[in-house]
Amino acid sequence: MLDSLYTAKATADGGRQGKVKSSDRTLDFALSMPKSLGGKEEAGATNPEQLFAAGYAACFDSALQLVARQARKRMESSVTAEVSIGRDTDGGFGLSVALYAAIKGASQEEAEQLVEQAHQVCPYSKATRGNIEVNLHVTVQ
Repeated sequence: MLDSLYTAKATADGGRQGKVKSSDRTLDFALSMPKSLGGKEEAGATNPEQLFAAGYAACFDSALQLVARQARKRMESSVTAEVSIGRDTDGGFGLSVALYAAIKGASQEEAEQLVEQAHQVCPYSKATRGNIEVNLHVTVQ
């Protein structure tokens, strides 16, 4: 059972060609389907995969900073998430994720260990584990 600390609420109207907004109106975006999915990809509009990528990247970078602090390791990081959508084996659609962590202030081995630890504690990683393919990539700067 989850002891909830915060709940975000967002509403979508019109699916991939509609709008999405958060209950506090901080987020208020038009949605447009990418051309590669048969859409028009309108300027200034976003899509669910971009929103998921942004959330996962931010959450994973926070988890990475947390495990670094717990290990008493001073480092800087940034995380890029690439979320892909495609046809799955059931004839429907599925997602896959590639996470690219760029780390300054750690060896390659330390960075890889921290990224793996972050993958164990990140709520997005926990939610996707066993459901979609997530590949981790580490670059030391």
